[in-house]
Amino acid sequence: MTIAREDFLMRNVAPALLLALYLVSPTFAQDTTTFTPAGLEQFEAAFVAAERGDAQAQNSLGVMYANGLGVTRDDAQAVSWYRKAADRGNAEAQHNLGRMYEEGWGVAHDDAQAVTWYRKAAEKGHARAQDNLGWMYEKGQGVTRDDTQAVAWYRKAAEQGLDVAQFNLGRAYRDGRGVRKDDAEALVWFRKAGELGLLEFVYSHGQIFGKKFR
Repeated sequence: MTIAREDFLMRNVAPALLLALYLVSPTFAQDTTTFTPAGLEQFEAAFVAAERGDAQAQNSLGVMYANGLGVTRDDAQAVSWYRKAADRGNAEAQHNLGRMYEEGWGVAHDDAQAVTWYRKAAEKGHARAQDNLGWMYEKGQGVTRDDTQAVAWYRKAAEQGLDVAQFNLGRAYRDGRGVRKDDAEALVWFRKAGELGLLEFVYSHGQIFGKKFR
């Protein structure tokens, strides 16, 4: 389980795609608290387990607080529970805590801390953390800018099938950043991203190469 609010935030993709994802993404959490019998039961069950030290439940509780699921949304509480789980080595919570630091949700914005937590999760094989760590390297946020490292982390996530990372790796090949420029290889990764959910974007933005492609 991840921070639902950020699942669709492919921050390096065209604004038009972001708008479309806001409208259709089933994981987008509205800014209103959701109180349903099932939601309350899930919150109560997660709270009991989290209090006993269950890291997965602690992360789940953080997600619930971050999205107002069965409880009033409270980013500070989300951070608190993510941290408990992250300190126990839960990769999902480490990624989530990194995102909270990067965005300044419930905690002071701190890119260095975001990188620290993304790295912990990325080294455990967490694909989205790997992609986010690549982004931090690409932009020089919280770490010295390094396109080679950015590509290395994008590749790890892309090879796990994460569409956003595949798109980012395609960009690297297209622009020759961190790797030798290679339009054919870029197209390979753009196609992979398309097959996993970015197909409409990839085809509608075929001008990436100055022409439409099939």
